[in-house]
Amino acid sequence: MRPKESEYITIPELAKMLGMSRIAVFKKVKRGEIMAIRIGRNYAIPKKGLKGLLGAALDEENKKEIDRAVKKTVAEYGRTLKLLGRE
Repeated sequence: MRPKESEYITIPELAKMLGMSRIAVFKKVKRGEIMAIRIGRNYAIPKKGLKGLLGAALDEENKKEIDRAVKKTVAEYGRTLKLLGRE
């Protein structure tokens, strides 16, 4: 039985969406970081689980980590960023 194509995407499709290599996505699937079902030798990734993967759902700790990284970058490279912004 083959799943409906509209409900699932493949590892290469997800890799392209995330800007990652197919191998990196495959490793995340194997580690259980990305939910997928195995169909023969291939994996199908349910589209309903993509929201979190694509950054639509960040928890508070992730938001705080991003804020800290942005503040650190601005503190260290603020002048350079301003110069680049003028170009």
